[in-house]
Amino acid sequence: MLSRFLSSFLKIFFKLLYHQFAWSYDWIADIVSIGRWKTWVYSVIPFLGENMILELGCGPGHLQVAHSSGDASMFGIDSSRQMLDQAGRKLSKSNLEKKLVLGVAQELPFRDHSFPIVVSTFPSNYIFDPITLSQIWRILKDDGQLIILPAAWITGSNILDRFSSWLFTVTGEAPSATSDDLENKFAQPFGKLSLAGFQVQNELIDLDSSQVLVIHALKKKPSG
Repeated sequence: MLSRFLSSFLKIFFKLLYHQFAWSYDWIADIVSIGRWKTWVYSVIPFLGENMILELGCGPGHLQVAHSSGDASMFGIDSSRQMLDQAGRKLSKSNLEKKLVLGVAQELPFRDHSFPIVVSTFPSNYIFDPITLSQIWRILKDDGQLIILPAAWITGSNILDRFSSWLFTVTGEAPSATSDDLENKFAQPFGKLSLAGFQVQNELIDLDSSQVLVIHALKKKPSG
């Protein structure tokens, strides 16, 4: 009963947080993650390389600001105008070009074979929508890769860490980080990625008193 109530409440809360209350998103994310949110988001950077990248659900733009250096060029798309405003201000403050698009993942306004990398951190279930996956497949170059960071776990033992870990688990935001729970939680999403044609691998990355799950989905067309 408690978990269902909290889950329903959080769905409404997150929707408001992502739109009307986008100005408070960073503050809330920092609190619920005990200051680890940006570290979790940045954990995908080693997989991006110096490429032209599309970030789905770019939110307030942290990943774009952190990775827009050297030869890397990152575009961001989001359905929230308020989030794009946040991202635009961060990019301007860092003297970076704003490559932001208002739109949805099911109708990506990009040419076929445009990007070698598509990335999404903490997306909602839209990321595994077959229509979304077909759009990602379309805009990815052959041998391109979709990188998804769907979940994180706090593994620290202090009181705040234990409470935050309990909250993430009881609300269904993250399963426990065991092989069986991960397999049960993500069996259907992994299956959808495979049905869309992707070769799927996943890995758990250990960070400071936490872990993140990173999914690598390779667009590998059959030979011949």
